[in-house]
Amino acid sequence: MKTYSSNLFVIVLAAALLSGCSNLASQNAGSGEQFRPPTLSTATADEEVMSKWSRSCALCHITGEAGAPVVGDTAEWQRRLQQGEEAILNHVVEGFNSMPPLGYCMACEISDFRAMIAYMAGLN
Repeated sequence: MKTYSSNLFVIVLAAALLSGCSNLASQNAGSGEQFRPPTLSTATADEEVMSKWSRSCALCHITGEAGAPVVGDTAEWQRRLQQGEEAILNHVVEGFNSMPPLGYCMACEISDFRAMIAYMAGLN
């Protein structure tokens, strides 16, 4: 009997999760918009993201320490942005040259990094 109720629970849970996905898809379809994950150009830095940035990134990106591109140096950021968003995010996550993996921001998500990069590059 226990196996039956466990299987039933899994089926009901899966159905509930899938119905939520279909509702989201139908809402997007009804609005005429297709879902797109945020990109560097659409990411926005809110107060929480800026707090993470000031604790983890500011030290190097304000002064240019160890060759880090400085906030607002649009020419340098444009040069880096030409590598593509995926390459830049890989450098952030894996570390690159003197930049440590995750830029020491263990609490940051990829969306946070997108917003931080957009902020420093002057994209928003």
